[in-house]
Amino acid sequence: MSEILEMLTRVQTALDRPTVRLLDGRKWAPVTLAVFHATFDNERRSVAVETLHGNVDSYLHELRLAGVETPPGASGRSLCVQWMNDQWLYRAANEKGVEEYSLTSHALEALRVVESLNVDRAMISESRLTTILDAARKSALEANPNREDRLRYLEADIARLSAERDRLLAGGDIAEVSESRMLDNYQNLLDLISLLPGDFRRVEEAVRQMHRQVTEDFRREERPPIGEVIDEYLERTERLMTDTAEGRAFEGAFDLLRSNALLEELRTNLQVILDHPFAAVLTPTEESNFRNTVRTIRAGMRDVLERRRRLSSTLRDHIVNHDLIRDRELEQSLRKARTLLAAWMQDAKTREKVELELVPPPLDLAYFKARFYDPSVHMPPPPLDDVTEGAPEQMTLDDLKRIGGPQFDALRAALLEGAVAADVVTAGQVFNGLEKDLRRPVEVLGIVHIVTEADALQDGQESEEVTAIRTDGSTRVLAMPRTVLKQLPVGSAEEADGEL
Repeated sequence: MSEILEMLTRVQTALDRPTVRLLDGRKWAPVTLAVFHATFDNERRSVAVETLHGNVDSYLHELRLAGVETPPGASGRSLCVQWMNDQWLYRAANEKGVEEYSLTSHALEALRVVESLNVDRAMISESRLTTILDAARKSALEANPNREDRLRYLEADIARLSAERDRLLAGGDIAEVSESRMLDNYQNLLDLISLLPGDFRRVEEAVRQMHRQVTEDFRREERPPIGEVIDEYLERTERLMTDTAEGRAFEGAFDLLRSNALLEELRTNLQVILDHPFAAVLTPTEESNFRNTVRTIRAGMRDVLERRRRLSSTLRDHIVNHDLIRDRELEQSLRKARTLLAAWMQDAKTREKVELELVPPPLDLAYFKARFYDPSVHMPPPPLDDVTEGAPEQMTLDDLKRIGGPQFDALRAALLEGAVAADVVTAGQVFNGLEKDLRRPVEVLGIVHIVTEADALQDGQESEEVTAIRTDGSTRVLAMPRTVLKQLPVGSAEEADGEL
């Protein structure tokens, strides 16, 4: 194959990835990415199925009110199903059996690309080049089998560090790093950190695919499922992580990251970076995400290990306990049905129906070992006991009023009466003179609400004490803003009705 044909194949393969399909500028791509960004983050990696359906419905309604065009006739449920088919969402049950949606590695990668494009920075920087040089130096040292070269490198590194130590011990100055350079270092670190969620999710997907492949291979196994066959497949379940490139890479990283001391050192270093004055330009969200990097790493490792444990357990149970012959026959029947359906759809016309019998014809069998459920065999549960006599008494209207919110009409009338009847009277004085049922603590909030609507509250306003009476007869002294009713824009009770 020529170089151009090989490159064309590689490009076509890359453009067919779900990540590119999500970013290819299709009409609804911005809406989809906006919903993903508003729903998922490092702290909320999974969302319950019904919750996400409701959230998407709310987002679509809000966008339509703002004049943004959305997929016509789409609902939260239909869009989530479509996004699963597009490999942007993954649906699975958690450890409690609750069905949840999670973003796939493709969706996470698309979100990372969008975030990186929204940040204006120089891609070629000292920090990035230093990272490249350090990584290349370390890799070259590990790849070089020459003992003298390794010793020479280590001696040079020791000499450099010793010289810097001696200079500081001698009282040498510590050069202050500029805010621009710290910002560059921060962006470089952020680029590396932003890859972590997608990398962890990619490992989960690889393990899940390996699990699916092992299950399918076992179902197609023609040898009797005994002895060495079962042992062989059980051994494959234990190698779920080492049989994929993603799993092997994770195992190597896990050996490094399982050190609590190393992670604590990382957390300390991140906090030191955020203590620098450059961090003043960061938003609270950016600062929080950067500070919680260690939490993101721990959560990612925990998710991968839990996924591996659950898959290995379910696969082991499947291999040991499931009826291989039954599973194989079911798979063959489903494959045949899919083949017939595909052939029918090629010639089927619009709105053409498939005639199916509601009840299949009876089978002429001399003996059938499977037993079907017979409702006549099982006794119905006993009737429920009548507990009407033990039911609590129904609440009266007066009872509801006593435990309900403020009685605005009665309070407004009392304030208006007080404003007309005296030259100077405060809202607190009116409250202390009210009847017992209008002096509940919640009525204080009602009075504050009324005077607020009349624009009578000002900053730095003095307070006055009022004595509230609870429904049980106990009293409580509260403080409320001192409001002189004569200062309100009212003249008479009739004129003030619209003001208060």
